[in-house]
Amino acid sequence: QVQLVESGGGLVQAGGSLRLSCAASGRTISSFAMGWFRQAPGKEREFVAGISTSGRITYYADSVKGRFTMSKDNAKNTVYLQMNSLKFEDTAVYYCASRLSGTSYGRESEYDYWGQGTQVTVSS
Repeated sequence: QVQLVESGGGLVQAGGSLRLSCAASGRTISSFAMGWFRQAPGKEREFVAGISTSGRITYYADSVKGRFTMSKDNAKNTVYLQMNSLKFEDTAVYYCASRLSGTSYGRESEYDYWGQGTQVTVSS
């Protein structure tokens, strides 16, 4: 079993930056691909970014491409989401998730473990 704990959320002005962290325990994430998802009030949860087991391949939603960067530090058992040029519409609860296998990083059902989420609020 894997426990995931997100941190780094908060309130930031539009145009600002935040870095989210997701610390894993219970198992090493070197065997897992990881993903970040988010859920805004009144909306369904959506895919934000994904990273391969090795950390060498990343995937992003079109809405964050060029602004967000996901990285993976297997030695620290932690994944990160660097968010730059934040927009009001990035306001959401951000969740990290892990999976052993799958075919689509954007498919929630392929993820085995989820964190509790961290709130990101962008003021306009």
